[in-house]
Amino acid sequence: MTLDVARVTDRAGLRAFLDLPLRLHPADRFVPLDDAVVTRWWRGPVQLYVVRDATGAVVGRTCLHTDAKFDAKLGRRNRLFGLTEFVDDDAVAAALFGLMDEHGRNADALFGPVALLPNQTGGVITSGFGERGFVDSAWNPEYYPAAYERHGFTRRFEADTWLCDLRGPESEPFSFDDTRIAAEGLAVRYGSRRRFAEQLPILREMLNASFAQLGYYTEISAEELAAQTDGLAYLLDEKLLLWLEKEGRPVAFIVTVPDVSEFLMRVRGRLGLLNQLRLLATRGRYRREAVLIIKGTVPGEQGKGYLSLLSRELYRNLRAGGYQALRSTYVERDNQGSQAQYRRMNGRPLHGYTFYERGPR
Repeated sequence: MTLDVARVTDRAGLRAFLDLPLRLHPADRFVPLDDAVVTRWWRGPVQLYVVRDATGAVVGRTCLHTDAKFDAKLGRRNRLFGLTEFVDDDAVAAALFGLMDEHGRNADALFGPVALLPNQTGGVITSGFGERGFVDSAWNPEYYPAAYERHGFTRRFEADTWLCDLRGPESEPFSFDDTRIAAEGLAVRYGSRRRFAEQLPILREMLNASFAQLGYYTEISAEELAAQTDGLAYLLDEKLLLWLEKEGRPVAFIVTVPDVSEFLMRVRGRLGLLNQLRLLATRGRYRREAVLIIKGTVPGEQGKGYLSLLSRELYRNLRAGGYQALRSTYVERDNQGSQAQYRRMNGRPLHGYTFYERGPR
């Protein structure tokens, strides 16, 4: 097969880059990233590439970038790749991985797929291919993991996404001694659409503290968090974003949002102003399922049951709000505590999940 690998340099190339997974994947399983987000990365330091066959059709794509904070975290130089999609043809996969090798000559490792970092989004699912994806999570066909591993990539940070059925019996799955609330000066706080921008610094402080010890996590800046949560305020179900204060100090948090994946599938990732208005006007329809994006407890307060208290409040609010299911972004397989909390909510692993790494060749 004659293949041409080229960097995306114009709008036509960008449109072809964006369209590939829409042609490649089932529309009822793959959730595209917002076009505006990819366009913003393209205009910045991220390089986008496409692979074309002899007819000029795009058959593969990827993006390449570096991140100094991630390099410092892992103690090595990484060539990061992401948004990586390809047809079921080993020559196309080889062309993409060869491109990564070429650009990673001065790196110690290739790592991905990430967009733009593991604590943002990315990854490859390794099981559960018949289950649809959802926001902030990956979906790909079954041949992806085999292609990576055939070309020498190894799995890192293996995990699972989770699906919890909230239609079970009325008995609550979480317990907490309520006498501790007054005794320890605890107070549950909730998100606010109107004050969301003011609340972001509180979440950022807890987020960075809670996950600093994880091998893949790099500290998120105020600007990065603002970009990641852009547009979230108008979709927010205020009872699903909650944190715990202990004598006025934030110590634990859970960020959960209504699952708008089906809307993103329907508009094919084109979340321009008109579709944003449509989503805003119909947001009440998306109160059947929710996605737990992230949760954590700051160091020094872990192991005291504070996430159980927040999980109890979240569970009550989900049930009161009419939600029938809760999905979770990936949870590493050695995180027994989070897995146990999902099992209490009648949860099961949904997708196997991994990142990949390999030394450049």
